[in-house]
Amino acid sequence: MKRLLLIIVLVVAGINASAQCAMCRATLENNFSNGDPGIAAGINFGILYLLALPYLAAIIIGYLWFKSTKDGGRKISKRIA
Repeated sequence: MKRLLLIIVLVVAGINASAQCAMCRATLENNFSNGDPGIAAGINFGILYLLALPYLAAIIIGYLWFKSTKDGGRKISKRIA
């Protein structure tokens, strides 16, 4: 089972992926070749923004979950004592 999982991970890791659609890529290459890197910088900032939001949400939810379980354990121990 471990070997199968390892093989799948290695095969998937070797596949080249293109993250931009063809129209976005063509527009960015055209503007960048004409000397206007402003749109490309904006698209890159947008991609980073969309990348960071799920991680930020997971960190906030994890912190709130940790905080609630930490406080819940204290309430139970006070009732027992």
